[in-house]
Amino acid sequence: MADAEIIPLGTRGRPGRGSGRTKPSAAARNLAPARTAPKAKPPVEPAAPAESVAPAEPDPVEERAVAPDPVEQRPVEQPPAAEATEPDVAAPGAHDPIDPNEAADPTPRPGATTRDRMPGIPVSDWAAALATGAREVLGEAGLRHRINGDYEVDEYGFDREIAEKLFLAVLRPIAEKWFRIEVRGAENIPTEGGALVVSNHSGTIPVDGLMTGFVIHEHAGRHLRPLGADLVFRLPVVANLARKAGATLACNEDAERMLSGGELVGVWPEGFKGIGKPYSERYKLQRFGRGGFVSAAMRTGVPIIPCSVVGAEEIYPLVGNVPSLARLLGVPYIPITPLFPWLGPLGLVPLPSKWLIEFGEPIRTDSYDEGAADDPMLVFNVTDQVRETIQQTLYSLLMQRRSVFG
Repeated sequence: MADAEIIPLGTRGRPGRGSGRTKPSAAARNLAPARTAPKAKPPVEPAAPAESVAPAEPDPVEERAVAPDPVEQRPVEQPPAAEATEPDVAAPGAHDPIDPNEAADPTPRPGATTRDRMPGIPVSDWAAALATGAREVLGEAGLRHRINGDYEVDEYGFDREIAEKLFLAVLRPIAEKWFRIEVRGAENIPTEGGALVVSNHSGTIPVDGLMTGFVIHEHAGRHLRPLGADLVFRLPVVANLARKAGATLACNEDAERMLSGGELVGVWPEGFKGIGKPYSERYKLQRFGRGGFVSAAMRTGVPIIPCSVVGAEEIYPLVGNVPSLARLLGVPYIPITPLFPWLGPLGLVPLPSKWLIEFGEPIRTDSYDEGAADDPMLVFNVTDQVRETIQQTLYSLLMQRRSVFG
């Protein structure tokens, strides 16, 4: 394991350290960066006292920056108080001036400090996204080549055209203007080859899986292939949509085939225990199962990418459950939130919480000995390693988030 970087286990697990980095980490040095964040401007050092300045030729740039304006040296009047430099008393995170090009780019820059926009999705934006996607997929030209069979669907049912032109188009206004997702550590997502993204699960309804897939496609140009629970593929309409979006059944056989084929696979080991936990236990990771995802990664030798999502816990705060009705309907739980079922369909609208998604440094598995996936203690240790890394990153992100909705 000379090339593998092992993150300490137990409570010593460290955060993913994906905030604002522009180069691959040491563990991901062979992975191409997905997006390069703009370099921060170096701080301007104060001018040295006159008596300490060396008799050297001044730099014309520095001279322009620190030399006083001859007009301001006039003894006639002092500059107005309103024009004087005032100390920054704005809220935390508002110390940097707003980039004039920022309004044109609704996607927050990783590691950058920006003023959060008020949540809201203009009807025109969503209507335009739906109309464009429907026109390209279900329009005359789209229907013609679909009737002729001129489109590709892989062995799992993934329809790339529908995923890119319809599903992602619908998710874009939600991600950018409702949840205002800020992504960190995108450089840790491999741009090619198999990899396993492991994330915490929350939100009562698994919206976090959709948002994670969206930001991966936006930042790395790849499609996340989620591993879904049995319930997803038992629902009549949802099962077909999930297949077309790239999901498949959460089993080791399918996971290993996808990873061996170079796919970027996503797994949420907490399962229904994660998304169905009460609001009082938010951001406290549940058990990560038996480590089947670690075994799949070890057998295929792909890196594990820890993913931490903050913000999904608040979209549907779970304050109650109806277990008897859930058993009758064959679902894990019937959620009760502050808005559902009291407001009817309006209670299904998620609250506009502020989201932070961070991708941690890859945990490599290609240096383990053959047969390591069959060692239960080793699998448990690596599983605990991934879990603690995600948990510590969640704590770090919660401390950085200024408020739930801003």
